[in-house]
Amino acid sequence: MKADAVRGHLDGLLLAVLEPGPLHGYAIIAAVQRRSGGALELRTGTIYPALNRLERLGLLSSSWESAAGERRRRAYELTDAGRATLAGERAAWTEFTAAIGAVLNPGPQRPGLAT
Repeated sequence: MKADAVRGHLDGLLLAVLEPGPLHGYAIIAAVQRRSGGALELRTGTIYPALNRLERLGLLSSSWESAAGERRRRAYELTDAGRATLAGERAAWTEFTAAIGAVLNPGPQRPGLAT
């Protein structure tokens, strides 16, 4: 899939994979790839600036975590504002895909309507 296919949808993708609970950056990348069946591959240079921006907007919060023997990692999670924004992203996506689908896969034309 084209790399720019996620342009305009990155925020929604990040919010959606964080909905179940906190994840660190590489786990976010893996979750997007897994959920998309491997079709979407995000780069660290793409997601970290987006995660930082979403945190500044109050849609995410983050904290440092470390497991025994591992280096510290920053974990991100949705805030209440992030959950509300995700609901809006989902509604907008549903509306968008319905409109595009109606154009790409039109049903039978009604008599008297110009095409």
